[in-house]
Amino acid sequence: MNKIRVLLADDHTILREGIRALLAAQPDIEVVGEAANGREAVSRARDLKPDVVLMDIAMPLLNGLEATRQIKKEHPEIGVLVLTMHDSQEYVSQILRAGASGYVIKEAAASDLVSAIHAVHGGGAFLYPSVAKMLVDDYLRRVGAEGERYERLTDREREVLQLIAEGHTNKEIADLLCLSVKTVQTHRAHIMEKLNLHDKGELIKYAIQRGIIELS
Repeated sequence: MNKIRVLLADDHTILREGIRALLAAQPDIEVVGEAANGREAVSRARDLKPDVVLMDIAMPLLNGLEATRQIKKEHPEIGVLVLTMHDSQEYVSQILRAGASGYVIKEAAASDLVSAIHAVHGGGAFLYPSVAKMLVDDYLRRVGAEGERYERLTDREREVLQLIAEGHTNKEIADLLCLSVKTVQTHRAHIMEKLNLHDKGELIKYAIQRGIIELS
């Protein structure tokens, strides 16, 4: 059985020792190396080519975020699982943008850490439950706000929005809807203002994202 090869990157020796002991009890996981700072983590990942890097964020010389970016740039096949004390939304977003596939709070149970390593090694992602809920709640808030903006459009404005996104000129829209060109221009201005859009390109992108039109 091929074991999951793990690199531990944390500047606290006691924590590394504890995690190593925990993972040593797993028959399918092997700790192949350790790093005490971000630069060492990048170097060790380059030399050892582990399957998963268990990465702390607050490390000297090079923080975990930058170390993650460098490792993923050089070795995109390596999964990075972040282990940290922080669980703020901005913190999570930064970690995911850096290329990490998982996020586990240091206070998590040992079983959560093992599950996370398996998930990341399998090509999936793992977010600690409280973190996942926070991201979902934020997504729903943003989607709700976007929906509220769209609901502010009148029926006529929605018609005009679709026709603009389909590439029709103001004159063509006026003819199709039996309106004056000036009225179409007024609708267009209201649409841009209500949706906080600034040009036709943004409007088309918005219409595609909302499913109002499809790319042909």
